[in-house]
Amino acid sequence: MIVDLTDTTASQIDNALLEARHRLGAVAAGIVCTLVLVVDERTAYDAMRAANVVARAHPSRVLAIIPRSGSKGSGFKGSRGPARLDAEVRIGDEMGLAETVLMRLYGPLSAHPDSVVLPLLLPDAPVIAWWPGGGPERPADDPVGRLASRRVTDAAASSRPLTVLAHRAATYCPGDTDLAWSRITRWRTLVAATLDQPYDPIIGGEVSAVRSSPSAELLAAWLSWRLGVEIERKASRGPGITALRLDTEGGPISITRPEGRHGTLSRPGMPDRPVALRQRETPDILSEELRRLDPDEVYAETLRHVRAPEQEPAG
Repeated sequence: MIVDLTDTTASQIDNALLEARHRLGAVAAGIVCTLVLVVDERTAYDAMRAANVVARAHPSRVLAIIPRSGSKGSGFKGSRGPARLDAEVRIGDEMGLAETVLMRLYGPLSAHPDSVVLPLLLPDAPVIAWWPGGGPERPADDPVGRLASRRVTDAAASSRPLTVLAHRAATYCPGDTDLAWSRITRWRTLVAATLDQPYDPIIGGEVSAVRSSPSAELLAAWLSWRLGVEIERKASRGPGITALRLDTEGGPISITRPEGRHGTLSRPGMPDRPVALRQRETPDILSEELRRLDPDEVYAETLRHVRAPEQEPAG
């Protein structure tokens, strides 16, 4: 069911959700969280599609905000013209238990999205804020970010990913996370499993990836912190992270993934072994974030070991 509301209010949107559930015989009891998206017209379609896929595994109330001010980041600087709220409510059909509301905020209202979001939050359900286009300078101080227990950004979506990642490290607050971190979960899991077996002392290492990969920087920082050795960064043509090498006194341990799909694990004195390292799509990565709602202490500590970037050209 789709309900279009023009020049509406948060109260009327809530009533539309209640009426739609009543007509469909649906209940909100199965919804586990509220996912708030802050997008622009350019990123709205892909972000909504990803959120809808995630909502099938994690039934959610999805609130998508499009501030029509034309500013960067969250876009909460307001704009000229009268305040107005237009909304599109979707429930049922392919949505399953999820509820989706796409809202466009005009005029001064675009500077106060929290006033629209707050009445639509489900009681006693955690709130996750997601900025698919990058994110504000300090998510915890953002109007929407203050409502959320988890704040998900994406440094890779910005024009200067490494600069943004360094800024995330400087402004981190518990509950912050970034999809650049989630993208290396399989790399970290594979490294941990590999080092559960006996190995010679590690004396150094290297991570190869495209030059402005925040995920590669996080992987190198995590390895350097956990292993207590210097991990260098090497530029490659990608896609994404293409190789990881740990130098031991008995020879290198390496994981290579030159084409972004299949990987190979090599260890001294042992035959090479194929490993699954396919680059994951956004819904899969976002779904991982929704499975963990407490602060990620490992991510926080890894950020402390991220190196300050050199002069980074805009992408």
